[in-house]
Amino acid sequence: MGTTFSSQKKISRGHKLQEEQALPSPISDTDPKAKKESVNFNFVLQDAAEVPSFIWHMTKIEKLNLSRNKLPKLSPAVSKLEQIAVLNLSGNRIVHLPREIGLLRNLKVLFVNMNYLCEMPEELSLCRNLQVLSVSHNFISELPASYSGLSKLRKLNLSNNWIVNIPSCIFQIRTLDFLHLGANKIENIAESIKCLQSLKILIIDNNKISVLPRSICSLTFLELLNLDFNNIQTLPNDLFLLGRLRRIAWNPVDKGLHIQNNPLVKPLSEVVEGGIDMLFSYLKDIKKIN
Repeated sequence: MGTTFSSQKKISRGHKLQEEQALPSPISDTDPKAKKESVNFNFVLQDAAEVPSFIWHMTKIEKLNLSRNKLPKLSPAVSKLEQIAVLNLSGNRIVHLPREIGLLRNLKVLFVNMNYLCEMPEELSLCRNLQVLSVSHNFISELPASYSGLSKLRKLNLSNNWIVNIPSCIFQIRTLDFLHLGANKIENIAESIKCLQSLKILIIDNNKISVLPRSICSLTFLELLNLDFNNIQTLPNDLFLLGRLRRIAWNPVDKGLHIQNNPLVKPLSEVVEGGIDMLFSYLKDIKKIN
């Protein structure tokens, strides 16, 4: 599917933020109904290396699916699509996005996963209605600081990239309820994670994390916390405050606490085997002692 990546690339086992695969058949821009109904276009011709120029003249279009082609770039002419709300560019060969993407002021959903992106354009921060952004399976190591202004962003997928430090702008996007950072090279989680009080799903598996910050225990809306395949040896005593983590989860799609394949010290490793209630009771007892 899409672009093939180096065998050194890890694949996160957490939830996937799915791109929109099936959009309705194209509606002519000259169709009188197009003024009353949303205009959608699904460019299904696979392996195309260029977007047909007529698409940039479909100015009423609201959903455009250009995924699973061989597009090396996105034309600056995309700025003509002023009404577009959903843009799917996943599974192409795009190296960079044009600055003009920032002119898409009605954009709500952007999928650019499975491309060759090394950086994201600062101008995307001008898309203040953006709610979903998936940049997984690229070569991103940082995000522009201006992304802190994406005040409506709810779901962000940065999995399978080259991130070592979580971009600081993320901690200022207080609206996030889904954050996927799996399969990167992250070594620590900043205390600033506590700012993301709306988070329900946090996936950070397949990284190099050895210590969890105490502040992560303040994210009391968390229903899924995936820490699988890291270097974690101990857990913060206040983890029992995350009462919405209802189980020790083993299936990647299940809600709960995922803590598999970490070098947990004894007796913590045995306690985890006993389930979430046993773990939380153990951590409460340790807290009382300390």
